[in-house]
Amino acid sequence: MLVTLAAGKLVRRHLPLFFRLFHLQNRGLGSSKSKRISIRYHINTSSSSPKPLSVSEHKAMVALLVATTSDPASINPANALLGMPGWKPGPHFQDDMKSYVNEGVRVLVHGKSIVAEDELDKRWEEVTGEVIDEVIFFSKHTAASNKPALTVHPIGVPHLRQGDVPPQGGRPGWAALPNPRMGPWLRLLKNLAQAHNLVPEFEVVLKTIGRDRMLLKLWHRENDNKKILLGIGGGHYAPRHVDVVLKDNVWVGHLLSGYSLPMEDPNQSKGEKNVEIGGTWRQSIKAAYEATYSAFPGGEILAHLDHKSFKGWQKNAITGFLAEQNIKIGKPNNFY
Repeated sequence: MLVTLAAGKLVRRHLPLFFRLFHLQNRGLGSSKSKRISIRYHINTSSSSPKPLSVSEHKAMVALLVATTSDPASINPANALLGMPGWKPGPHFQDDMKSYVNEGVRVLVHGKSIVAEDELDKRWEEVTGEVIDEVIFFSKHTAASNKPALTVHPIGVPHLRQGDVPPQGGRPGWAALPNPRMGPWLRLLKNLAQAHNLVPEFEVVLKTIGRDRMLLKLWHRENDNKKILLGIGGGHYAPRHVDVVLKDNVWVGHLLSGYSLPMEDPNQSKGEKNVEIGGTWRQSIKAAYEATYSAFPGGEILAHLDHKSFKGWQKNAITGFLAEQNIKIGKPNNFY
């Protein structure tokens, strides 16, 4: 899961209010009075497509948190976390990085762009012998609105073609598995923001994907056959999808904004019918659906459309493609 603080306006004094309350579930961090929340995410860069997962029974797995000193919205929450009890210097990983350990959590701090390092999970295992089961990136993000926000999102650029160079990192045509904890964590983040009077200065939102292996205990425990929201359409912060996800017990996978659904206008306004609509929108929907399906085994994935964000021909094309792929469309009350 990529933790993103939009516009970079979260002042330093607020950060401990969040991260001292967060308890990395089953990792042993924080005091017994800390409120528990898992913000796990893992990227398996060796796999070109998401697949059902199994957890090794022979090696202990750890979480890897990554921060950069070049971004205050990255290093400040990392420092707040490292200010909690129990942290010790970690193993030597790379000359230009520092590592820290605390129970089942590892923190890596470097000075480059947050998207400059690839395959950190594999590289960590090669150096230390420890298997990484999730990776979390602390990062700043700026939207066109320049409105400060607290946001969380999975990563991927499923709308890019093979051979394209992603401007902010990632693998063209690929989407990471979305963490089942995104919904619960977003709701807790909103409660904390309200409790500390950060609202309405800060919005609490889900961001649509922009960069796979995952521990699935939380999902397996009691949630098989529940419905999971796959958001399609809308703006960068997907307000209509977020309105649904902020309801209790709603599960969320990937969200695809309009810019992640490139569609070539078929000029249907001139009376043409049955025109093939070009663009990588099909590829994007399919990659996001497959990643969400793999992250929620046994669940029912329902597409939630922001209908007002589409023109008529766009909505017809998308709903037709969803029907071809046997992907059902859900309304807000289908997820409650």
